[in-house]
Amino acid sequence: MQVTETLNEGLKRGYQITITAAELDDKVTAKLKEAQPEVEMKGFRKGKVPLALLKKQFGPRVLGEAMQETVDAAMNDHFEASGDKPAMQPNVTMEGGEEWKEGDDVIVTMTYEALPQIPEADLSTVTLEKLVVKAGADEIEDALKNLAATAQNFEDKDGAAEDGDQVVIDFKGFVDGEAFEGGEAEDYPLVLGSGSFIPGFEEQLVGLKAGDAKNVEVKFPEEYGAANLAGKDATFECTVKAVKTPVAAEIDDELAKKFGAEDLVALKNQITERLEAEYAGAARAIMKRGLLDQLDTKVSFELPPSLVEAEAKQIAHQLWHEENPDVHGHDHPEIETTEEHTKLAERRVRLGLLLADIGQKQEIQVTDAEFTQAVLTQARQYPGQERQFFEFVQQNPQMRQQIQAPLFEDKVVDYIAEQAQVTEKEVSKEDLEKAVEALDEE
Repeated sequence: MQVTETLNEGLKRGYQITITAAELDDKVTAKLKEAQPEVEMKGFRKGKVPLALLKKQFGPRVLGEAMQETVDAAMNDHFEASGDKPAMQPNVTMEGGEEWKEGDDVIVTMTYEALPQIPEADLSTVTLEKLVVKAGADEIEDALKNLAATAQNFEDKDGAAEDGDQVVIDFKGFVDGEAFEGGEAEDYPLVLGSGSFIPGFEEQLVGLKAGDAKNVEVKFPEEYGAANLAGKDATFECTVKAVKTPVAAEIDDELAKKFGAEDLVALKNQITERLEAEYAGAARAIMKRGLLDQLDTKVSFELPPSLVEAEAKQIAHQLWHEENPDVHGHDHPEIETTEEHTKLAERRVRLGLLLADIGQKQEIQVTDAEFTQAVLTQARQYPGQERQFFEFVQQNPQMRQQIQAPLFEDKVVDYIAEQAQVTEKEVSKEDLEKAVEALDEE
């Protein structure tokens, strides 16, 4: 087998791999001899089938396997010896194609773009500002009021029902004059404006008082879950038993206990920790952007054109769909990339390669526990389908990579931040929000 370099320009590489017919035949013979002791064939005892007969019977299939294994081995040997890492899957073609016949030499052409050598970056010269926001008394009080509202009680009121009030009703539903299954209840507590009943139902109860009766006329939605009711007109005979007004819970130790805290002081501490954790997350995003901006200027190296082109197309595609949210899939005109897309792609590719290089050199890895936790977090977005999501992730390498990549990047960013010069700056919540808005505008 002979490997000859045909291209070496910048990051572009080209090689011709020649496998002689004799080498290939030896490989086929070796594979058949290895399998011979286990082969059974009519008229022969197990392991006694002549090699010539095996070659006639299984030769073509084994030839294809031997050819693929030899080419793969040659490629692996080349990458190990050269130290090259292809930016994308190498392009491999066989000369002759379908015209190739047994007895000919196999000539394979392999081309690829190599990943560049990444220069060392002096991380100690990176200077970062970490914004710190303390939870204010007003914010804690607002959070307590929101919790009290969610723990509200309802008290009887005189007068007509309004939006937000609770009405206790008896109702019975009819379609085409016939009562239907599941359309009847007694003493049902319904909060007006909650949208828990079919459209148009709750609005017709506004203005009623305890003791009032009313026939509510509605139409079931076309997509309603019960096929026998979907799209049908219905009448509900309703009687209002009571009208109740919402009363927020008192902000006290009892409220705290409802939310799992020992007392009100403990609940306030929990709220403070939650708010400041949210602020810290936003502050980290701002610091990360500053870190990446500095890294982008720290080192310079050639970028693989194929990676930049692929990233630019991805950016253009994503932005186009953001501007056309009603279009799904790929049923749309071809999306052209612009100079702006390419410039952003170059930044992303450069930073991606640099972070990957730093992470590899520092042996930074995403642990199984960290990966599992990330999958659990994403699975919660699909209530009732968590198991299916887990199975999808297990069977989809691309999905696993999509989950793991940002975890790895964040760990590398944390490592760089540890090496950098970091100063803390206490700011207001409003200043933090402005800084986040500025990130979104860039």
